[in-house]
Amino acid sequence: MDPELEAFIPLLPSADLTDPVACRKIYDEVAAARPAPDTSDMEVQDRTVPADPDVAVRVYRPRQARGAVIWMHGGGWTVGTLDTEQHWAARIAALSGAVVISVAYRLSPENPYPAALNDAYAVLAWTHEHAAELGVDPDRIAVGGHSAGGNLAAAVALRARDEQGPPIRFQLINEAILDDRQQTWSARNFTETPWNTRAVRAAALRHYLGTQSATPYAAPARAEDLSGLPPAYVATAEFDPNRDEGIDYARRLLEAGVSVELRQWPGTFHGSMAIQSADVSQRQLATLGEVLRRALAA
Repeated sequence: MDPELEAFIPLLPSADLTDPVACRKIYDEVAAARPAPDTSDMEVQDRTVPADPDVAVRVYRPRQARGAVIWMHGGGWTVGTLDTEQHWAARIAALSGAVVISVAYRLSPENPYPAALNDAYAVLAWTHEHAAELGVDPDRIAVGGHSAGGNLAAAVALRARDEQGPPIRFQLINEAILDDRQQTWSARNFTETPWNTRAVRAAALRHYLGTQSATPYAAPARAEDLSGLPPAYVATAEFDPNRDEGIDYARRLLEAGVSVELRQWPGTFHGSMAIQSADVSQRQLATLGEVLRRALAA
């Protein structure tokens, strides 16, 4: 474990998704205690995307931005809001120079699959349709997300390919949960790692899937054909149950002819990038910004 991160482990709140209401309260309180992000060099606007039901988004627009990324927050599909995600979204916008459209997708278990995916896909379609109004190039739109949000980004890319939907320039998949089967080495053995454990994963999947069986759009690792998908950046944390399915998904993308940058960050754990005082966290976040900047360049 990276020593700068290890020092914070005793201070981390527990993640118990068996009680979503209590978990949301803790998550909201932790996020509210952090200083507000610096958005002085960008325009921030709350918008509503017409859909069934409508989807709330928050648009972070740096000066002279041409590309955009549809950004899905983490939280096991169960916690997270536009306010809790502002610390990630604003930094990514500043570092990438891209418009970040943060999505307030519906949360489970109240709204199980495919509610969150439908919301994310509606935002992708809206962004393309309103690209001129948003001041972005419709050919420079990416999808991205962390953890459950990374799952949604990968699923949106699969669905857009299958339905000949809006073109996606790039997909960013950060520490994503991609497989419901929990059969990889990391999923079976990392039972007590910080924040994300086998039990946390299992609870998140129960909430998200409800009574349904997993499809490739719910668990992208189940997709048999990964050809024709957008180029990808896939990042994994060393001490994370999600690690091996992320690495395997990147390998399968490569085998399908998709260009992939895979980064396995040593000494990190799931979500440790939130500990911004650590050097490795700063490098992780800077890399997210840089890969988006490159991917969305002319």
